[in-house]
Amino acid sequence: MAGLPIRQDYSPSDLRTRAVREKDCRAALRLLAIANALEGMTRAEVARLTGMERQALHDAIQRFNTEGPDALHDRHRSGRPEQLSGRQQAALKAHILRGPEPERDGVSAWRLVDLCDYVERTYGVSYSEWGLSCLLKRLNLSRQKTRPSHPKGHPAVQAAFKKEVVYGR
Repeated sequence: MAGLPIRQDYSPSDLRTRAVREKDCRAALRLLAIANALEGMTRAEVARLTGMERQALHDAIQRFNTEGPDALHDRHRSGRPEQLSGRQQAALKAHILRGPEPERDGVSAWRLVDLCDYVERTYGVSYSEWGLSCLLKRLNLSRQKTRPSHPKGHPAVQAAFKKEVVYGR
């Protein structure tokens, strides 16, 4: 067996058992690939059977040799940093929850386009509607709107009307 040697303290059957119990399918495939390589298959054949490139198999073997089978999980990727800081996000959430004032904001309900303009004016950060929608989802805000109410509506009159409709004629 040419190539990178594989540590021998785990048997192929042990690795297969771990692969069956593994919830992460990519880690399970890596475990199966290493088990097949330990049983004497060529690296090219192992990579073909598990649907990975030979370089990915090589990297998995290196991680397995240094850290063991637990290292075969995907590592966390940091991703792109947030454009708004935590304080700015909290302030934006509070602004949204307060709701718009028709006289000041010119709208009766927030739309994504209005919020994009607000964020750009206030924080100098440009968001697309889709990007701001993802941010609002991360802030646990939904796109559902409350039922509109007339600004001159009286709660007592509405309650009397509801009683009359339910109980009266």
